[in-house]
Amino acid sequence: MTKFSELNLNPKVLKAIEEAGYDTPTPIQAGAIPPALEGRDVLGIAQTGTGKTASFTLPMITLLARGRARARMPRSLVLCPTRELAAQVAENFDIYAKNVKLTKALLIGGVSFKEQDALIDKGVDVLIATPGRLLDHFERGKLLLTGVQVMVVDEADRMLDMGFIPDIERIFSLTPFTRQTLFFSATMAPEIERITNTFLSAPARIEVARQATASETITQGVVMFKGSRRDREGTEKRALLRKLIELEGDACSNAIIFCNRKSDVDIVAKSLKKYGFDAAPIHGDLDQSQRMKTLDGFREGTLRFLVASDVAARGLDVPAVSHVFNFDVPSHAEDYVHRIGRTGRAGRKGKAMMICGPKDEKNFDAIEKLIQKEIPRVENPLGQGKVEAEATTDASDEKKETKSRRSRGGRGRSKSSDKAQETKVEAQEQVQAEAQKEPAKREETQKSDQDRSRNRRNDRGGRNDRGGRDNNVVGMGDHMPSFIALSFDERRAS
Repeated sequence: MTKFSELNLNPKVLKAIEEAGYDTPTPIQAGAIPPALEGRDVLGIAQTGTGKTASFTLPMITLLARGRARARMPRSLVLCPTRELAAQVAENFDIYAKNVKLTKALLIGGVSFKEQDALIDKGVDVLIATPGRLLDHFERGKLLLTGVQVMVVDEADRMLDMGFIPDIERIFSLTPFTRQTLFFSATMAPEIERITNTFLSAPARIEVARQATASETITQGVVMFKGSRRDREGTEKRALLRKLIELEGDACSNAIIFCNRKSDVDIVAKSLKKYGFDAAPIHGDLDQSQRMKTLDGFREGTLRFLVASDVAARGLDVPAVSHVFNFDVPSHAEDYVHRIGRTGRAGRKGKAMMICGPKDEKNFDAIEKLIQKEIPRVENPLGQGKVEAEATTDASDEKKETKSRRSRGGRGRSKSSDKAQETKVEAQEQVQAEAQKEPAKREETQKSDQDRSRNRRNDRGGRNDRGGRDNNVVGMGDHMPSFIALSFDERRAS
């Protein structure tokens, strides 16, 4: 059996590997490290949890051990689809490069540009980034990619799912043609195949497992669920999830619960917490600091249940996850493999349970076709569509959550914008009220003007005798000869 000591790695790297407690490389590591050390392009295809990260970090550290980076010109580039995966890759570099003087920078969202710019200005050997943030820095003139010697694309199929392929192609065009490229993916979709044919030069292809296969160490099961009523389906489904967790007992030391929608992630996490389960949500709409805090708590064991969207399906390295619960059947069959791959890692036993409703049967059939295996059916422990009355309060929580989201005006609405909207509505209501009062005010003003005009005429009053003046005649003013007034005096005329 191959040992790390037989792979021609830097002695300082071997020492770090030994201190980390590793001795034997995984199949993908044993296959990818030798050609990478020779300077060849590598195309690695392996399921999640097989040690792909070390497959490129170890040879990169060995290759970069000599040399020094120049300001704003990183010597190597690692592209990751999510912030969590990028942070995990950075942690791996810290572990394996602790005996080698290499500098690194992490370019991800949620971290201030100022701190990242300061690191890049000094010059870094390893730049780990998500595609969007990398291009932001490049367009602002903060870094150059002409000095990249080694470029790594990790989880390429996830990049495709997230729409990053145009960004990846642009980044490839900004790097030198002579670079070494290490390309890793769990599956090889036609679009991924096209990119590898375009940007990789005679790569060494290492495929250690059939594409999109589930690990044999994972025990799988599915509950075919149908709600008693449409308006109670969500409530009953959450009650079923809690029952499945309870049936596992102490064997379920920790678990990741996957939902398809971010709104369901929040609702399920809140429901579990209400019933005494130690749970917290993680999805793309949360602040980066909150996401990292939640992940750290799950890794350290202070958080038992992590309710997640597919943002955590890739790159989340927690070796001792005992269970995975698919609250929803994933819409893409490949995502099922990546989800359940969070358990049963490094040769450990794991268990994956899924809840499948009538509307999910098409996606469920696609999963069984992909993994070429029938997933065992598990009897519904609560009965078909029958749930205890305690779940009723869950429905009210869901309604409150939905109402709250609608009142916030949709995704990404800030408190300040909500306050501005309230002020705008109040102003509109005030204008409408003033408009309704306007006719009454106009009538009152006209009446007041008429009264004042009548009073003025009475004050000026004229004498009705021959030598005096009568009431004013319109258009004549106050200084009117008395004989003109007499001619209009009907009493005199009579």
